Amino acid sequence: MSINKTALIIGASRGLGLGLVQRLVEDGWNVIATVRDPARADTLSALPRVQVETLEMNSARQLDALQERLGAQTFDLLFVNAGVKGPEEQNPEQAKLADVGELFMTNSVAPIRVAQRFAPQLRKNTGVIAFMSSVLGSVSIPDAPELCLYKASKAALNSMINSFVAQLGEPQPTVLAMHPGWVKTDMGGEGADIDVATSTRGMLDQVHANSGKGGLQFINYKGESLIW
Repeated sequence: MSINKTALIIGASRGLGLGLVQRLVEDGWNVIATVRDPARADTLSALPRVQVETLEMNSARQLDALQERLGAQTFDLLFVNAGVKGPEEQNPEQAKLADVGELFMTNSVAPIRVAQRFAPQLRKNTGVIAFMSSVLGSVSIPDAPELCLYKASKAALNSMINSFVAQLGEPQPTVLAMHPGWVKTDMGGEGADIDVATSTRGMLDQVHANSGKGGLQFINYKGESLIW
């Protein structure tokens, strides 16, 4: 049982984000969870020890406001979960500038901007920053070519995480680029391998296992290293 620990979960209204909050609450954590629309977060709001905050991650104005509201907090875990699949048709021939811009801003740029804002509030020596990456972000693995835009956005996220960590200085906190597995969510579909509870329990086990180690790892929910 973890006592008196606080997590900030970005993107928690459903799916893996909601599952992360539920597992943390089960472990006794206090959680601050962000959603784009609080009116659609009834399950989240009903959980004990959870403070729900509004954030559209791509909005610098909303991020400024959240940072001001949470300025006195110290976080043991910052987990940036929010992300999108992108346009249904991912053939570059059909790609539209607005769709690709939103995909890369949401999946690649905004998560780093959030981490840059809140990294100074991470608990010294033991705090963990985690990003919801994907094995599809590995440029060494040719799987799922039909999702080429989504894959590119996660590869860009991985690259930007590398740059973010390189700028943090020493000693580096623990930073995890996490692959959740193929999970039964709206994005993963009902034919996926594992459920949300299995994935989120595994990811939080990796948070605990790597706390205090420092440095960057690209791993899955089982703790297995992935190739960049």
